[in-house]
Amino acid sequence: MAEIKDPENTVIITLKDGDVVIELLSDVAPQHCERMKDLARAGAYDDVVFHRVIDGFMAQTGDVAHGKAGGDLRRAGTGGSEHPDLPAEFSKLPHARGTLGAARSQNPNSANSQFFINFKDNDFLNGQYTVYGRVISGMEHVDAITRGEPPANPDKMISVKVAADV
Repeated sequence: MAEIKDPENTVIITLKDGDVVIELLSDVAPQHCERMKDLARAGAYDDVVFHRVIDGFMAQTGDVAHGKAGGDLRRAGTGGSEHPDLPAEFSKLPHARGTLGAARSQNPNSANSQFFINFKDNDFLNGQYTVYGRVISGMEHVDAITRGEPPANPDKMISVKVAADV
């Protein structure tokens, strides 16, 4: 596992194959980072599936309302959390391989709990979606997530924790 420099701004997502360590970019997108930490600390992300995984593009998850494994996943990808939507925090950071982007609807200020991890550099997303984290270790586990829109047997985030809490 990579050295964690700032445990308060690092999350650990446990997948079936191992841990994915994500450095949150609180200096770039403070509201998105706080939301992720709040939901992680509440256990809201635990057992949430990757409902949209496109080979060569990205893996999307984080629907805490409709994406829990074992539930009816037909609406996975349509929900958020009980918190209000977040305003966009666009930056000059590129959507590079391993970066975390805020999923949203057509409205740029509609991000809530869902996010995606880029499998490759996706420059066409630059300036249109908030980048608020990057994988610092475990990208091989992200690469192993089952593909599909939705996957027939989706992988899930077993747990999501703030590194300062573990």
